[in-house]
Amino acid sequence: MKDTDNWIRRFFPSADAPVQLVCLPHAGGSAPFYRPVAQALNPGFEVLAVQYPGRQDRRHEPMIDDLRELADEVTAAVLDTVDRPYALFGHSMGATLAFEVASRCEREGRGPLRVFASGRRAPSRHRDERVHTRDDDGVVAELRGLSGTDQRIFGDEELLRMVLPAIRNDYRAAETYRYHPTAKLRAPITALVGDADPKATEDEAESWRDHTESVFDLHVYPGGHFYLLDHAAAVIRVIAEALGEPATALR
Repeated sequence: MKDTDNWIRRFFPSADAPVQLVCLPHAGGSAPFYRPVAQALNPGFEVLAVQYPGRQDRRHEPMIDDLRELADEVTAAVLDTVDRPYALFGHSMGATLAFEVASRCEREGRGPLRVFASGRRAPSRHRDERVHTRDDDGVVAELRGLSGTDQRIFGDEELLRMVLPAIRNDYRAAETYRYHPTAKLRAPITALVGDADPKATEDEAESWRDHTESVFDLHVYPGGHFYLLDHAAAVIRVIAEALGEPATALR
């Protein structure tokens, strides 16, 4: 098995799909979060979901709490795996990571067709957030407030304590990240956000426009940080149509 096989998961392989979509999870998230996306887009697109170290089947591997270092590793895995035109989709921390990965890929001359930035303010819009410095109860309170975690976890103390290190690690990576002004992406950017997201306002999402020299569009949905769970079909349509596949061709 190649080292990159640890990083990339294909739930529905599609060798004939003309475009690959690389999906990057949120803080504390894992590759299976995107399994429904992979199923919905198959066979028109092949979804490659990134699995970060330190969780699930990679739980014994050292976690990475520096987003730039994580971007270096993900970029290497992406460039070693993609074998046709591809796009990047990231939610929350994954959106910032998608931006950093896209920038690295473009410098290598193998940039993405488009970057989809979901539930995250633009890299240039900094907030002083320190959830990663809270005690366990404080981190759990944050998770409850965002309503994106399986509620059954909160009732299983052993499972909760098992996943908290990865969640805290990712919050540290996201919250200590600082944007270093670089060349704008050549790829178009599509930003998506919930109108009641406590982690990203519509104005902060609009600022993704400043990070591309190509076209930009913004989609706002009713809901909070995990608006995409309630509007999955609409988000799938945005992805497909932006990448050239009519929504009517999807399942």
